[in-house]
Amino acid sequence: MGKLEDEARAFEDEKREWIEEARQLAAVSLLCGADLSAAFAAGPSERAALILRLERIIERERLKGARRHWSYDLNRHIALKQALDRLRDRDGASARNGYPREQAGKKNGARRRR
Repeated sequence: MGKLEDEARAFEDEKREWIEEARQLAAVSLLCGADLSAAFAAGPSERAALILRLERIIERERLKGARRHWSYDLNRHIALKQALDRLRDRDGASARNGYPREQAGKKNGARRRR
């Protein structure tokens, strides 16, 4: 019975990853007009350009949420952030805004406001 439960758990995990990937592909495609799967195969300069574009779009989403705009969607915001994280990890970029990730924020994820 343990093997069946392990297989069921593995299937659920795989399905959850597939759903997250589909959500990210759709969000990036609709908002950026770019294909995320093609971005992974692209060169570093194209990936860097897409990363900058995603950062701007995420910032706009954040501002919409802060202003309680009617078109703000938390799920879209989350999908864009996950896509950005995947692109950064795939790119091997361990820096954010010129600082290493360890120094970018505190251990609990908080960052200092400027």
